[in-house]
Amino acid sequence: MKEQAVNEIFVGIDVSKHHLDVSVRPTGEEFHVGNNDEGFAEIVERIKTISPDLIVLEATGGYETAVASALGIAGHPIAIVNPRQARDFAKSLGRLAKTDRIDAAMLAHFGEATRPEPRKLPDEQSILLQSLLCRRRQVIEMLVAEKNRHGVIHKSQKSRVKEHIVWLEREKAKLDEELREQIQQSPIWREKEQLLRSVPGVGEVLVTTLFAELPELGQINRKKIAALVGVAPFNCDSGKMRGKRAIWGGRAAVRNALYMAALSATRYNPVIRAHYQHLLEEGKPKKVALVACMRKLLTILNAMIRTMKPWEPILAAPRSAVVA
Repeated sequence: MKEQAVNEIFVGIDVSKHHLDVSVRPTGEEFHVGNNDEGFAEIVERIKTISPDLIVLEATGGYETAVASALGIAGHPIAIVNPRQARDFAKSLGRLAKTDRIDAAMLAHFGEATRPEPRKLPDEQSILLQSLLCRRRQVIEMLVAEKNRHGVIHKSQKSRVKEHIVWLEREKAKLDEELREQIQQSPIWREKEQLLRSVPGVGEVLVTTLFAELPELGQINRKKIAALVGVAPFNCDSGKMRGKRAIWGGRAAVRNALYMAALSATRYNPVIRAHYQHLLEEGKPKKVALVACMRKLLTILNAMIRTMKPWEPILAAPRSAVVA
């Protein structure tokens, strides 16, 4: 049996609201610290002596951000993975038990077996942008819920619901203004915003979401960026059976913003509109055609950021269309 490369060390960190469980592979070392500043200082100090090849954490709704930032600043390679992937990996090994300690060990094993690519951690400005976007989504969800309630609630409570709706709309307006200010404060973001906004169908929400949630834009190829966002179709074949291709996983916040932009682009962007109509003429369902347009729009934006060139319909159109 081929031996593992010398000195390859993988660290798994299970993140909860109040604690961090750490497991080191292959040494089997384990320790437990608080998910706070004191815990971050301890974990950075102890991992510095280990010098791991990769540290793997799960995305846990934001609880992982602080410790990942602390480790990233210390120069350690960090991979933040989808919890579903890690859990499916554990099940594939027959490990059905689930505790924080077991999860940390499985994350270290997952890192060793699959070698997920380390993610570039966002800077402070990107983190602030993410928090503003997250709060904006929460406010919009509350707005929708309150507006739905207003139509069915007893008349004695309608004035209270209306007051809350007015407050939420003011809060959304403030958040929108703060998001604009954040982008304008950064010369790099300001230049990229001008590039992206030159594309018909691309608006403020998509641009802000891309800056906050997709720092890899322009740095990887079209296939990888499509898979990262979750707009790349995956095969479902077995033997002679050919199943339907479907998208899976990815970054939901980016995909949701991209969906609305593609919907607009099918009307106002000549390249995306032509692509959409061509797919419909081929008999593709509207939903399938729209996802294909999302993928094409993302590919165009990725190329624009990589080359730092503004929107040119003739460059974005398929070669066959240009020749014709």
